[in-house]
Order: sequence, then structure tokens, then C-alpha cells
Amino acid sequence: MTIIAIAARGARGAASESLLGAWLAQAAEGEPEACFNLGVAFSTGSNGAECDLIEAHKWFNLAAARGHAEAARCRAEIADEMTAREIAEAQRRARQWLAEGRLRAA
Repeated sequence: MTIIAIAARGARGAASESLLGAWLAQAAEGEPEACFNLGVAFSTGSNGAECDLIEAHKWFNLAAARGHAEAARCRAEIADEMTAREIAEAQRRARQWLAEGRLRAA
């Protein structure tokens, strides 16, 4: 029983990493829903992502810039739990993502 449980957990971990990778690839193509999904994953520590509000804010910000209305609301909600420095870092990371040409600005 223990071996089966460990194997199942390992398979879920690989699937989660695969899902994150797919969302990253879609985000690089400018897909707002993928950016939003990454924001959710990082804000909740789900789908293989560590809970990281700075990364979550970055992804919600990029999704909102592409017109995703719910992302703007989620960005505002997590900003309430962040310091001004953390928000500034999230914004810097979003600008860096854009500057590297991975996602065109809206």
C-alpha cells in the first residue's frame, strides 16, 4: 500500500510540473489564461508550484495587462498581503519578463 501511495504522489508531481511547463509555454505566447493559471498556482502553492506571492502577483499582473479581469482582482487581493517592496519586486519581474520578449505588452 505504501509503495502505491508513493508512486501515485510521484505521478501527480510529474503531471503538475508538466502542467506548469505548459502554462509557461502558453504564457510566452501571450495567453492571458495561462498567466492567470500561473498566478493561481503560485498564490495557492498548487499544481507543483511553491506558494510565492511575488511570483503570483507577477503572473496576475501579466494576465491583467492582457485583459484578464479576474486577474486584476486577484492581484489586488494578494497585494493586500504583501509589503511595498514585495510588490515592487513583482512588478520588476513582470517588466523583466516583458523585456526578455517572452510576452508582448498589451
